[in-house]
Amino acid sequence: MNDENNLGESPTRLSRKLTTFNAVVIGLGAMVGAGIFAVVGPAAQIAGSGLLPALLLAAVLAYCNAASSAQLAALYPESGGAYVYGRKKLGDFWGFLAGWGFIVGKTASCAAMALTFASYAAPDMMRPLAVFAVLALTVVNYFGVKKTALLTRLIVVLVLVALAIVIFAVLFGGQIDATRLLPDESWGFYPILQAAGLWFFAFAGYARLATLGEEVAEPRRTIPRAIPLALGIALLLYLIVAISALMAVDITTLAGTSAPLAAAVEAGSMSELSVAVRFGAAIASLGVLLSLIVGVSRTSFAMATNRDLPPFLEAVHPRYKVPHRAELLVGVVVALVVSMADLRSAIGFSSFTVLTYYAITNASALRLTSRERLWPRWISMAGLSGCIVLAFCLPGTSVVGGALVLMLGAAWFAVRQNLRKHVR
Repeated sequence: MNDENNLGESPTRLSRKLTTFNAVVIGLGAMVGAGIFAVVGPAAQIAGSGLLPALLLAAVLAYCNAASSAQLAALYPESGGAYVYGRKKLGDFWGFLAGWGFIVGKTASCAAMALTFASYAAPDMMRPLAVFAVLALTVVNYFGVKKTALLTRLIVVLVLVALAIVIFAVLFGGQIDATRLLPDESWGFYPILQAAGLWFFAFAGYARLATLGEEVAEPRRTIPRAIPLALGIALLLYLIVAISALMAVDITTLAGTSAPLAAAVEAGSMSELSVAVRFGAAIASLGVLLSLIVGVSRTSFAMATNRDLPPFLEAVHPRYKVPHRAELLVGVVVALVVSMADLRSAIGFSSFTVLTYYAITNASALRLTSRERLWPRWISMAGLSGCIVLAFCLPGTSVVGGALVLMLGAAWFAVRQNLRKHVR
């Protein structure tokens, strides 16, 4: 049996402690909550009543990407996700570009989630509180992935309660109008594609387990089960909540507020429950932020191991078995970005770079042999095509900004390769 087939049992410097249950919880923590709280408004502004088909389109693409991620993560259960897959299946450059795009894009996502949390919790102290949240969660991650999983479990429970309150308040206290779900003149193919690109931001956490591959117990069995399961649960919740919100208020109201789900609750007779919704949004943002910091630090760790980033970052804590230097550096960088980030533009920018990341994931999955493959090849092909289309359908500023960052990373890769040749 070749080395690739033995990778599932290969030794790891990190600790394999994540069970299937905890893996699903971490996946849900990366998706459920902040995405639905943050994306509904911008997506409604672009697509109008085409909000739901945009959600379904993003979900189909997410499933294709999840299938590619799951089979690659089972084959290569290492930290780094598409950075690892790109290197092994496509070459060093594509692996580097995936890792670079993930780190930069998810750093923007971290800042967006920190600011979302603070804007709900204490708007008057938004930036200081956001910085504090980043640093506090960095400390939690420092003490091991099991601590991360335990805190994420608590956050997921609180977020599910908040979303249940949204559904209850809308259905039993709101002025429901099911005709708002029907197509109207605001529908359009291109706006739906644009909104689907933004909705993808809400799903992008499902492959967090791929970046945590070295910390998953029995990765060949756990990862292919956990990723689709977490994605399916998230989609079901998103659909129920989005349909409820659309029936509660008109699309103009959803598009014009930074707290669309709170607005949906406030439109009915149980408006006092909006406090719980706002609390849930703040907690949800913390859950996503916690998971994002983990993902960025593990990709940084993997890139440092291959000298694509400074080797200083590949150190593993002897007791907690986490890449502690990478954790601390990511926390500090995100705290700095929080001081100058813009919330809405960060979503689009992150979506472009992460769609690029998943395009490389799908391209890597196309190189799998029939023996390595767990899903049909056409799923990876559909995922690759979908990622490219949605990436370039995003708002122009997101496309330009994301493309410039990727070009900067490519230039750095070329310079580094040239320097290595001269040293040899």
